[in-house]
Amino acid sequence: MTRSWWGWGNVEDAVKGAELKALLERARMLMPGEPTDHEPPDIASLGLPAPRVTAPASLAGLCSADPADRAAHAHGKAFRDVVRNLQGDLRHVPDLVARPRDERDVVDLLDWCTREGIAVIPFGGGSSVVGGVEPRFDGRPGTVTVDLERLDQVMEIDRTSRAARIQAGVFGPRLEEQLHPHGLTLRHFPQSFEFSTLGGWLATRAGGHYATLYTHIDDLVESMRVVTPNGVSASRRLPGSGAGPSPDRLFLGSEGTLGVITEAWMRVQERPRWRAGASVRFGDYAAAVAATRAIAQSGLNPANCRLLDAAEALLNAGADVGGGLLVLAFESADHPVHARLERALELCRDHGGEPSGVTSGEAPGHAGGEPDGAPGDGSAAENWRSSFLRMPYQRDAMARHAVIAETFETACTWDRFDALHRAVTEAARQAMYEVTGTGVVTCRFTHVYPDGPAPYFGVYAPGRWGSMVSQWDHIKAAVSEAIETHGGTITHHHAVGRDHRPWYDRQRPGPFAAALTATKTALDPAGILNPGVLLPAP
Repeated sequence: MTRSWWGWGNVEDAVKGAELKALLERARMLMPGEPTDHEPPDIASLGLPAPRVTAPASLAGLCSADPADRAAHAHGKAFRDVVRNLQGDLRHVPDLVARPRDERDVVDLLDWCTREGIAVIPFGGGSSVVGGVEPRFDGRPGTVTVDLERLDQVMEIDRTSRAARIQAGVFGPRLEEQLHPHGLTLRHFPQSFEFSTLGGWLATRAGGHYATLYTHIDDLVESMRVVTPNGVSASRRLPGSGAGPSPDRLFLGSEGTLGVITEAWMRVQERPRWRAGASVRFGDYAAAVAATRAIAQSGLNPANCRLLDAAEALLNAGADVGGGLLVLAFESADHPVHARLERALELCRDHGGEPSGVTSGEAPGHAGGEPDGAPGDGSAAENWRSSFLRMPYQRDAMARHAVIAETFETACTWDRFDALHRAVTEAARQAMYEVTGTGVVTCRFTHVYPDGPAPYFGVYAPGRWGSMVSQWDHIKAAVSEAIETHGGTITHHHAVGRDHRPWYDRQRPGPFAAALTATKTALDPAGILNPGVLLPAP
């Protein structure tokens, strides 16, 4: 398979044929006339500037100045990244791409870059949607992107404690492939699973498929090793500790600004044996939200509890509902889970929900895929799962045809959700009207907690080729203001990067910002690590 340099995933998996035809039919509902395809440029035509730095002889074998390498590491995979790539707009590219073979190489690379003042961008799978891997800064003699793809092994398994020592550069499928012979799984499946790495998940505090309980990668971490310019931090393996502030918490979510994560001991699980799932239709959105809250506060802890509003259900699950569609799933390696599903469905019926597509039993072969409904059951849940996996590819296809298709997410407490939802939806509609004349806003819950949901919004609008980045930036700024004003977080699981910095700066407490700045100075005195992310570039 060939990775796309300009967009999501593999070239061979791009939208085409009947899928493309159906997608363009939907696009025609948003924009007048026939959508025009804009093919990505050849890398040779980009005219990338010559590298400004040369690696010392001892590191030269790790470093690449190949234009294809540099272009593929210039941006993440957000809508604005894809559009700029399609337009050949690569204003900021790394000078070199380094691929260390082991932790010693990482130490040597950081030592060299610290001496020379060269910026370093740690790189996992490059799936950032917030400008987290883009060298968008000035004042440095050069930039080296450190791609950890060679550090891709499960090094050790502790079956007794049910934990595994794993290198940070391993991609999701390769990680699960190595755990599978032991009957184990990490059970962390973000939408980017196929094209993201353990190190990236840790550095961005990624959210997985678990809708409750183990929602973030944080919950699965036992200990970490992190290379900083000031030494290697290696925390102790412990099931829990009250010994002061957690060293792992310091680096989780640090987004490559404090060090390069090289490996971690992770809590793994037995592969699920029992599964149960259903879809629940609601005629009223408020009732659907109330039912979801009841389940979140029940202690049932479903693996999936994803509420789609009417627009999201129609667009991506093919379900025509008046209020919403709730996709439920439970799983266990130890015991049947039908009783838990039945209790959740009782709570839904109490709020006017109508269950359908109920499945329950032993998972075939105990394979345990993503728990969004029983595979092959033909339900709305299965339709949703199929659409969910294809969304990034479809987003790219729409971008090629000048359609704005992007998402943003947040989290808030239940008491604030109604006001936040109204404000964000109105802000999105108003901003789309101002720059495109029309558009559609959708909402789903990706995760739910006893004290609040994590709403995930989708925006679909006609774009103007050559202006789509500014159009999206206008919409993004408007919804981000609404989120911040109404008590939401600027991100639940997409990270801060460079794109969310203005609102993150307002969200975090002042004393914490001062402490983070001091920590950055102590661990990275030359300020070389991912300048401009989380903190102002020095």
